[in-house]
Amino acid sequence: MTDAQRDQARTPQMWTGHASNRFQWLLAAAGAACLALGIELAVAAPYTSGSVPLVMSVVGCIAVGLLVLFGTVAFTHVRVNVDRDGLQVRCGHIGVPRRRFLWEEIVDARLAPVVSPRHWGGWGYRWRPEQGTAVVVRRGPGVVIDLGSGRHFTVTVDDAEGAVRAIRSRLAVRP
Repeated sequence: MTDAQRDQARTPQMWTGHASNRFQWLLAAAGAACLALGIELAVAAPYTSGSVPLVMSVVGCIAVGLLVLFGTVAFTHVRVNVDRDGLQVRCGHIGVPRRRFLWEEIVDARLAPVVSPRHWGGWGYRWRPEQGTAVVVRRGPGVVIDLGSGRHFTVTVDDAEGAVRAIRSRLAVRP
């Protein structure tokens, strides 16, 4: 048996978890409605007061609709994978934005019993100087990953305790 095979045999099982927020689908629907309004104005608007107000309305509705729609859909869901290479956080149903941490970067992991969007300034991908970076899709338990030099990454995920156990067990077997 080679060294690589022995290392793989000692490596703990992978862990996968996720969290979702159904409320953000309401915001996405509002964004889609705003986008539809902009398209409706562009196609069938009977404006008689000139083209400038019409163009401003159409562009405004479409821009706001796209920003709200894609900004909320990207953070309705988060998936966290712990594997033998590191930890990966993927947001939304297409996995963007994505963040990957190799085991060499991770110092420790701990449970955050309650991660609140209110403490991070809302839902989504957040950065606060005193707290670090976070992906917050709902209120509830999360994992705080210590990256050394005072840097932290927080993510809300179901079964956060299982994630912390998987990360710590993997950190324990690294060379």
